[in-house]
Amino acid sequence: MLTDSHIHTYLCKHATGEISQYVDAARKGSLTEICFTDHAPDPDGYDLKHRMTMEEFPFYRDTIMELRRNTKKPAILYGVEADYYNGCEKFLRPWLAAQDFDIVLGSIHYIKTWGIDNPDEISVWESVDLEATWKEYFELMGKLADTKLYDVVAHLDIPKKFGHRPSSVVLEKYAGPALDRIATAGMAIELNTSGLRKPVKEIYPSLAILEMAEQRNIPICFGSDSHQPGEVGYAFDKALTLAKEAGYTKYARFNRRKQTLTPLP
Repeated sequence: MLTDSHIHTYLCKHATGEISQYVDAARKGSLTEICFTDHAPDPDGYDLKHRMTMEEFPFYRDTIMELRRNTKKPAILYGVEADYYNGCEKFLRPWLAAQDFDIVLGSIHYIKTWGIDNPDEISVWESVDLEATWKEYFELMGKLADTKLYDVVAHLDIPKKFGHRPSSVVLEKYAGPALDRIATAGMAIELNTSGLRKPVKEIYPSLAILEMAEQRNIPICFGSDSHQPGEVGYAFDKALTLAKEAGYTKYARFNRRKQTLTPLP
């Protein structure tokens, strides 16, 4: 009954399985709609280890569009996950405008050159100021929203991945202004169930942040952040429960980057 709005492919270099296997998994899981949102290419050389190249992008586009034409169920949507970093607008603004995406996810994986969710760089967390790190992260999130390049914020509180959480006071202090800017941009946020598969064992975002988003009338959608076929639609029952606990009664669906709200099942 829910759309899985966050699915990767092997083109990102850290996912497995054939693209058709993700579709089969969605069908077996009774999902009626899914969106492929692999990591966008970047000619600046940003994070090349975790995304398709510019040369591979036409294959990605053509493959998803062919699936869309030839698959009745689930419905196939075409999207991308595009990282925000200082200077990304120079490429992304004209490039995104030239595409025919259904959904553009906006995400942050780096603070300067530090991959905050990268297991290979987890030791950095032991040497940074926790509050200052979360402050900087949410400042970047606000800038992401200000660009108005994106439809949805992906895994909004991803710095908690390894369990490095701020206090509730710090969270409200810095998340609140970022959520205000997300609301002003007309964006949605996703309930990303991949956090349940990570050391933090918690959906992104937390209930506290989700309640803050609901108070600002920020829409939600659902994403498994699948990197293998068996993760499609992962723990959506738990995400649905969380959404309702936060006070949500509807969720956002997208078509050609136009948002519509649908009652939660």
